[in-house]
Amino acid sequence: MAINKADKQEFLVRAAILSLVFAIAFFTRLFSVLRFESVIHEFDPYFNYRCTQYLVNEGFYNFLNWFDETAWYPLGRIVGGTVYPGLMLTAGAIYWILHFFNITIQIRNVCVLLAPFMASNTAMVTYLITRETWSTGAGLVAAFAVAIIPGYISRSVAGSYDNEGIAIFALIATYYFWIKALKTGSSYWAGMCALFYFYMVAAWGGYVFIINLIPLHVLMLVLSGRYSPRLYVAYSSFYVLGTLLSMQIRFVGFQPVQSGEHMAAFGMFGVLQLYAVVEWVRSLLARDTFERVFRLVLVSALSVFAVVFAVGTATGYITPFTGRFYSLLDPTYAKEHIPIIASVSEHQPTTWASYFFDLHVMVFFLPAGLYFCFSKLNDANMFLIVYGVTSVYFSGVMVRLILVLAPITCILGGIGFSSTLKAYMRFLNRSDITRSKKESFSGQTQVALVVTAVLTGLLVFFSMHCVWVTSEAYSSPSIVLAANQPDGSKLIFDDFREAYYWLRQNTPPDTRIMSWWDYGYQLAAMANRTVLVDNNTWNNSHIAQVGKAMASPEDVSIEIMRQMDVDYVLVIFGGLIGYSSDDINKFLWMIRIAGSTDPSVKEADYFTKDGQYEVSDVAPPAMTNSLMYKMSYYRFGEVVLERGRPSGFDRVRHREIGVKDIKLKYLEEAYTTVNWLVRLYRVKEPSNRA
Repeated sequence: MAINKADKQEFLVRAAILSLVFAIAFFTRLFSVLRFESVIHEFDPYFNYRCTQYLVNEGFYNFLNWFDETAWYPLGRIVGGTVYPGLMLTAGAIYWILHFFNITIQIRNVCVLLAPFMASNTAMVTYLITRETWSTGAGLVAAFAVAIIPGYISRSVAGSYDNEGIAIFALIATYYFWIKALKTGSSYWAGMCALFYFYMVAAWGGYVFIINLIPLHVLMLVLSGRYSPRLYVAYSSFYVLGTLLSMQIRFVGFQPVQSGEHMAAFGMFGVLQLYAVVEWVRSLLARDTFERVFRLVLVSALSVFAVVFAVGTATGYITPFTGRFYSLLDPTYAKEHIPIIASVSEHQPTTWASYFFDLHVMVFFLPAGLYFCFSKLNDANMFLIVYGVTSVYFSGVMVRLILVLAPITCILGGIGFSSTLKAYMRFLNRSDITRSKKESFSGQTQVALVVTAVLTGLLVFFSMHCVWVTSEAYSSPSIVLAANQPDGSKLIFDDFREAYYWLRQNTPPDTRIMSWWDYGYQLAAMANRTVLVDNNTWNNSHIAQVGKAMASPEDVSIEIMRQMDVDYVLVIFGGLIGYSSDDINKFLWMIRIAGSTDPSVKEADYFTKDGQYEVSDVAPPAMTNSLMYKMSYYRFGEVVLERGRPSGFDRVRHREIGVKDIKLKYLEEAYTTVNWLVRLYRVKEPSNRA
């Protein structure tokens, strides 16, 4: 009876801790809503929000068949066949359920709060996978860590309505059910693993990480002599069901049986069948006979595989790796071959400072967790090791993949923290009389107290760091900028919404806007106008044409703009307020992308003789005559920002611009926001030659 009572008390404490973690994970992500308002962040989330609006208003069938003629003019976009619909369906399902129970809420607020809600669920499933592989205590630490770790919060704050907001939950849930299936050999758990894998495929292109990591784990188990019927049942059931389900997503289609990225999973499935047959034959034949049969089967299998692979590759049935996949294997590939991928800031390699900023002390507990997993090696712990090592590598290639590293860092960090704390806490337990004398040493209680205090302090500092980073670095929506004034108050720059509202109110509905691709999704969602390019970046040559128009003199640019029926041109200029992410700073990438399709556009022409990128009086003619330079600095030469500075002083580049008296021939200024952050130019009608 006493044991029963103790178990109940432990359950209540554990439930209370997990409830608190669930709440912390949700409310920690609401800084942006409290400081600004319920608003969508960044760029891609605006496209997702627009899709979700269409889904709930028009229905699922119309969403799947939606052709968006306002995107990628004049090409358009088949939205239903080119998106991962999991995010929209999740938000739509929550919206429909709430309205079924007469809980009225705007779809925008559902989208804003979806990521924090899914983050809370991620904390719960992180607890489950850590408890399954190690212990309850480690699971509680891991759940708390993943609830507040900045590497995950950066993609799951309120308003961050992007695929990663639900994908990490699906990722960890898939791995949890994979471990359950592996430990039990149950087709039921393998089926659950396949279902969550299907949800992951519907949510994010990062599902390729799952379908390569699990086969890698299976391979490591086979090579280390850990093959078992449980492994065979778990992987075979998962692969067959998961592949069939994943092919139901229109954007994925037959890639699971054709794409090079999926061949590892397919190959491992074949190897596992062959291995099972070999083991079965071994049990039936004598050793000498088996060795002859084995050599024959092995040579035959390898020959068949080589022929099938060669024929499939030659006929194009098996497609090669994509450029994005190559960029993960080779960090220099994108910069040399696909500049449009390299131009994205989140695709840059990760610095050591970023690791500490996004993971803090968990960086140090991660190796400790790996050590404890190696010291107690089993099938499940081997999976954590494989996941940890591979995610460390991929996160070093791209800074955005810290998102994938963060959960396993918390899992291994929780194991390292919990095991270390447990090892020293037993020295503080006076009732523990079972310790041998060899385990005792002088001053052990004092050492245990110091270590316990240090670990507790590190956890406190980790919590403080995470809250500070969440508040100051990851809770500011890019659509609304803020700066601190000398008196401590906030200065708000709302130029983006100001410009988009002006376009919506002052231009015809069929107006076509040319801008760099970064702003395409926001223009379509907030201004409700047709754009030439957007953040989907599926057509490199189309984007290159926009880049060429921006990089060329006005006489050349106008021909491109008239060919594309451009009515307005939008540029972002931060020289007045010091906003460094403006189009002048992105201009080199426009030149590189334009040059990738048109050799006449040469990056070297836009540098000085000393190889410097300048906007001052030493800037080369190609720079000062470009449409981008003229649109950014038009009338800026008349502006005096502060005493002691010349007119036309750029606060981002810290230079006085070289050309102040800029004249436009084919464009006219239509609107400039109050802080000059967004500038809109109208394309003049051709003159009447009659």
